[in-house]
Amino acid sequence: MQYIEFGKDKDKVSEIVMGLMRISEMSTGEVLDLIETGLEEGINFLDLADIYGGGKSEEVIGKVFTENPSLRTEFFIQSKCGIRCDPDFTYFDFSRDYILEAVDGILSRLHTDHLDSLLLHRPDALMEPDEIAEAFDRLYKAGKVRNFGVSNMTPMMMEMLSREIQFPICANQIQLSCAVTQVFDAGFHMDMQCDKGIMRDGGGVLEYCRMKKIPVQAWSSLQYGYFQGTFLGSDNYRELNTVLNRIASEKVVTPMAVALAWILRYPGATQAVIGTTKSTRVREAAKATEVRLSKKEWYEIYLAAGNDLP
Repeated sequence: MQYIEFGKDKDKVSEIVMGLMRISEMSTGEVLDLIETGLEEGINFLDLADIYGGGKSEEVIGKVFTENPSLRTEFFIQSKCGIRCDPDFTYFDFSRDYILEAVDGILSRLHTDHLDSLLLHRPDALMEPDEIAEAFDRLYKAGKVRNFGVSNMTPMMMEMLSREIQFPICANQIQLSCAVTQVFDAGFHMDMQCDKGIMRDGGGVLEYCRMKKIPVQAWSSLQYGYFQGTFLGSDNYRELNTVLNRIASEKVVTPMAVALAWILRYPGATQAVIGTTKSTRVREAAKATEVRLSKKEWYEIYLAAGNDLP
């Protein structure tokens, strides 16, 4: 396993992150086996959100930690808040009071006294940076949160927040996979008269994060579309799978490991979030950090996914 330095204290965290969105209906024994497998493979980073399973995903992890107290110190725990699920409809809320309320709920469900990292979950157009800064300051001084970051934010949104908050943004979690490549497409097609030249990330989110030393966390790292399914073995991505299978065979790993290695090949600090609930797949994914793709292999995978270069 390979590691990056994360947050203000430069914690050593794994490049592979275990995303726990789908564990809400699993037993504590099943989840214990899952995260212990990750730990055996060197994966020490767990990613949650208060809306996963309506809070049940955090509750399951909380029960695991209660039954196995020593495990809590083995993992770097990250959760997210800001998506407000009201009875009428769901909306985004980064107000000071809601952030504080949400974190108290997260800590209660996790049976822990602090989060190692808190991300704002998707952008709130009505956010007030000074309110966010006050919430972060209170949470930090109370010892409830050690690091603060964002998800799905543009460079200008992050820049606006950075002017107010006194903490460095520890991460930006965005959608990225071999089959979801918008953050690369616009750069390749800059000044071209085609739709791929449209900047859908607000303008150079990867480059901004790299310059500011903000780790990029890739969610849905093995998916295509918006939760449409995995591209691995999909008839919709036959050419991509042919290339992934060939490279996997050459490097004696699985196609999953190659697909994740494609994300991790980006020169900036990058993590790949995996959402599997199978221990065998956790072991497969962990091998990704042992794979170093050449530039030619990286571009071959990009093109095989149906992309082009000008």
